[in-house]
Amino acid sequence: MGFADLGSLPYPWDTLGDVRATARAHPGGVVDLSIGTPVDPTPAVVRDALAAASDSHGYPQTHGTPALRDAVAGWFARRRGVPDVDPAAVLPTVGSKELVGLLPSLLRLGPGDVVVHPAVAYPTYDVGARLAGATPLATDDVDAWAGRDDVRLVWVNSPGNPTGEVSDVAHLRRVVEAARAIGAVVVSDECYAELPWGDAWVGEDGVSRVPSLLDPRVTGGSHEGLLVAYSLSKQSNVAGYRAAFVAGDPALVDRLLATRKHLGMIVPGPVQAAMAAALGDDAHVLAQREVYRRRRTALRGALETAGFVVDGSEAGLYLWARPAGRAGTGDRTGPQVGASSRDLAAWFARRGILVGPGEFYGSAGERHVRVALTAPDDSVADAVVRITSA
Repeated sequence: MGFADLGSLPYPWDTLGDVRATARAHPGGVVDLSIGTPVDPTPAVVRDALAAASDSHGYPQTHGTPALRDAVAGWFARRRGVPDVDPAAVLPTVGSKELVGLLPSLLRLGPGDVVVHPAVAYPTYDVGARLAGATPLATDDVDAWAGRDDVRLVWVNSPGNPTGEVSDVAHLRRVVEAARAIGAVVVSDECYAELPWGDAWVGEDGVSRVPSLLDPRVTGGSHEGLLVAYSLSKQSNVAGYRAAFVAGDPALVDRLLATRKHLGMIVPGPVQAAMAAALGDDAHVLAQREVYRRRRTALRGALETAGFVVDGSEAGLYLWARPAGRAGTGDRTGPQVGASSRDLAAWFARRGILVGPGEFYGSAGERHVRVALTAPDDSVADAVVRITSA
């Protein structure tokens, strides 16, 4: 597959027409727990910064303003346990998805190159590899690619989408060591790092303890060959701003910067100002986390009552659910054990609820659904009633 073939590749969510129609036919209307777009207001501190920078008559800096790059470095030190990010090795991106999809091409990968990504994963990792002409390899087993000289890029996603699983320091260090031994680049998509749930991943001070790929315990003191991608969409409800960045190895960032200058891939100036404000304000992040915690508790309880078990889901915006040990024979007895993810999505749709079929994230997700926490409180309460009364 190349860029010319992209139009023939169906977008997964566009294939849910029948499920959407079923959900919309529910007399109570639809509760959308599928894609996971933020629904809560953008914090005032962010909107005020955007408005104050709205007289943006000149071209913005592709590299990002010094204020933004300093804010990113400060955020890494304050929130992620990474004290040594060089502000010069920070680059804003137009959301994180464009970086994920285009990075193999921006790194000049092509036929004969292998891009590793998690076995259950955001589909854009796979698409990005194929668009570059490279070969995707879906695996969580480092031994499946360690020592291979055709592996050029390794994606890490922690906390994971859709599973919510968190990679510990030991696993991340093993990935880095194996990649450095073959000269591969490692990129960690850490967009959900500010949404930890388990006690192991959040400190008493509320600061996330989810390890970053750039953590000194992982890197051995060098960012060589390593990049971290991060999006503010989740932590700050700014999905509409397309506000994200990549940081890490100065040499890799310089390569990306040079190409992005040629292509005009620039984050608008007012958005850069809003990003700096968001990264400098922790209070709104903690407040939003508590909103999601409340919704998560309610939805998880409802799913378990209805006969589901939630796997992983240690962090992030989703619950990764499958039917528990009892086999249902119909809607009144609960979800069918062993049902496909499409059938499970249809089970929810008959209750007017949209969820994401696990097959969208690879064959290893065929028996799960992804349930998003991104619906207003009243809609979540409605979904709880519909699920538990099944």
